[in-house]
Amino acid sequence: MKYTVSIAMGPVDELVEIARTAEEVGFDAIALPDSLFYMEKQAADYPYTPDGSRMWNADTPWVDPLIAAAAMGAVTSTLRFYTNVMKLGSRNPLLLARQVGSVANLTRNRFGFGVGIGWAPEEFEWCGVPFARRGKRVDEMIEVIRLVLAGGMVEFHGEFFDFDRLQMSPAPSEPVPFYVGGHTDVALRRAARVGDGWTSAMMTGAQLAETIGKLNALRAEFGRDREPFEYQAVCIDKFGVDGHRELADAGVTDNIVIPWMFDGLSFDAPLDKKKDSMKRFADTYIHSGWQQT
Repeated sequence: MKYTVSIAMGPVDELVEIARTAEEVGFDAIALPDSLFYMEKQAADYPYTPDGSRMWNADTPWVDPLIAAAAMGAVTSTLRFYTNVMKLGSRNPLLLARQVGSVANLTRNRFGFGVGIGWAPEEFEWCGVPFARRGKRVDEMIEVIRLVLAGGMVEFHGEFFDFDRLQMSPAPSEPVPFYVGGHTDVALRRAARVGDGWTSAMMTGAQLAETIGKLNALRAEFGRDREPFEYQAVCIDKFGVDGHRELADAGVTDNIVIPWMFDGLSFDAPLDKKKDSMKRFADTYIHSGWQQT
């Protein structure tokens, strides 16, 4: 099982040093969250908290994940980066293809594209995109972005997007993996059908095991059960070596963690404290050899 550090809601000026430290102590990747803006009034419930409230406020820091990946990639050589997840629905696929291809090239193929739809009607409507039929639109967006990133002269004529022959160069020298987020049945089917992996929001170990079972069945249904597939998980109730072993046994391939939270620190804790937490976490789980026992 791999280990990824999430940088959710942390100060922007700490990110480059966190990437350096994550690589030094042995983490595999950085997970980059996405939020366009904070609307004062929300028209829909946030889907990943019991009461629908957001876990952040207007002053919580966010950075564009693609820009962050490029900046953090410039000071590292082995660490990988992936969006967790980028909300596609309010964006344009050709512009995204240009950005994703640039990040993949700048990081020398150390970037994975975690994708979702987006839950907030305001993010769609205030960016000039209808909220209606968002799932179908995102399905087509994934097709467009993958097509363009593959390189060469391409064209696309779909229901939502239509363009004649064009080419973006340079194309990434390796395919960019797509990790599909979401917990609904339609999201799981999307992940099984077109994804190179699935990424969770906050879930219990039991929920993760059940969902991974569903995804394995769906992948078999789509004839993709022999292809490599990542299960990236944020688990809220499996801790310690025994808990991590349970997650691995359930099929989790990538454990997304915020190490300083396990030490009782906040998102805006001092950088040196966060670095200490990352090293302590790595010594306990990454270098302890528990996966060989």
